[in-house]
Amino acid sequence: MTQPYPKQAQRHLKSAQQNPKQYPTHWTKPPLISNSWLRWSLIIIVAVYLYLATQSVHVNWARIYEGSERGWQFILAFMNPDFGGRWNNISQGLIESLTMTLTSTVAGVILSIPFGLGAAKNLAPTPVYLFCRAFISIARSLQEIIVAILCVALFGFGTFAGFVTLTFATIGFLAKLFADEIEAIDPAPLTAMRATGASWLQQVNYAIQAQVMPRFIGLSMYRLDINFRESAVIGIVGAGGIGATLNTAMDRYEYSAAAAILLIIIVIVMLCEYLSTIIRKHVQ
Repeated sequence: MTQPYPKQAQRHLKSAQQNPKQYPTHWTKPPLISNSWLRWSLIIIVAVYLYLATQSVHVNWARIYEGSERGWQFILAFMNPDFGGRWNNISQGLIESLTMTLTSTVAGVILSIPFGLGAAKNLAPTPVYLFCRAFISIARSLQEIIVAILCVALFGFGTFAGFVTLTFATIGFLAKLFADEIEAIDPAPLTAMRATGASWLQQVNYAIQAQVMPRFIGLSMYRLDINFRESAVIGIVGAGGIGATLNTAMDRYEYSAAAAILLIIIVIVMLCEYLSTIIRKHVQ
């Protein structure tokens, strides 16, 4: 037997039947800020700030118009890339970039393993943990182009400066993610091995490696194509690689040669992505 509606509910039901327009017919999401005065004040403040910020940029519309014409010429150059005109310089820069990419990635992966293990709070003692985390934070806070400028000042122009730059960046990138992955593992196998008296190396080899290795390999392959792209950037400041050739082509307005270099970079990055997918599938 159904219970009768309370008197208050009956009054609301009767009022809704007599005047249905006073009640909403569909649900609307409530505003993030319920106070309308505060909401509109924030909107006005943000609008004024954006207006003042755009005024401080000092946009030169004449320069933009001139640059847009050059940009259109650069886009059209992709329809007719010039691979042969500067092929000697392109091939030499490409070999330098590939060499820097492979060697720095391998060195960075090897060096990131001890730093990643030391930066895992559930695996390393506190002094080691703090030291490794501090080093990783420093490595991640410095952009590659800044490190490249410092390395060029220390070691001179050439691929060695690029190698040191990309290795340093790889350590900061992989060690941070590797340590976070170790801290997020299932603790049961590690606890069980500690209970049986296993050594630290045995814990790493049997309780941690199996859980983090597929992820670590995937991140290493991802860093490989990042390093190749970064090798083109740091080459502009003299750290070797195909970036120097690209910078020369752009300075001389040789857009067809620059388009050829960019197409080569795109193809190699796509091949690295395809290779990474195959390797990760095989490991998993």
